[in-house]
Amino acid sequence: MHEVIQSMFSFLTSLGYVGIALALMVEVIPSEIVLAYAGYLVARGDVSFAGAVAAGTIGGTVAQLFLYWMGYYGGRPFLDQYGKYVLIQKKHLDVAERWFAKFGPGVIFSARFIPVVRHAISIPAGIARMKWLPFTIYTVLAIIPWSILFIWLGEQLGQRWRQIDEMAAPYVRPAIAAGVAVAAIYIVWQRRRRAADENERMK
Repeated sequence: MHEVIQSMFSFLTSLGYVGIALALMVEVIPSEIVLAYAGYLVARGDVSFAGAVAAGTIGGTVAQLFLYWMGYYGGRPFLDQYGKYVLIQKKHLDVAERWFAKFGPGVIFSARFIPVVRHAISIPAGIARMKWLPFTIYTVLAIIPWSILFIWLGEQLGQRWRQIDEMAAPYVRPAIAAGVAVAAIYIVWQRRRRAADENERMK
């Protein structure tokens, strides 16, 4: 498996920014590893930091739009049958669907920092026919800081970029906590807004 990943990275290196974006679009390799490798390329001087972040953001966004359109046009039955081919497990989709139904579109941003639902959340957004522009905006706003973090960590690690999981842990935990906090704030705001709307209708 290691040799396959290394061969793929060697091929993507020859494509530069396009290779970074493509690796994130196909999602055969976890995005954190791809972004860390992009950081290694920055350290080598093969690509610029800003360019790597841009490529990472584009690739990550396109990947999520693909899942969004799968949900939009295919629906839940299609995903139950074929989701495994894009590494989406039914249990993760169940969690993401409950989150989206309970918390609404704003969860698209906060869920990007939370394991399990981070990738699956795009699918219920499509199933619910969420407008693609707000979906894309929420997605981009979440992917940019995620890309910056892992590319920077990969740059610091240099040739040790494979140790990204170990080095990222102290940074990812606060990011997850922040994501949960943002989700909680959004939930409270949503509930208060709904309560205010109901009070207005009852007057």
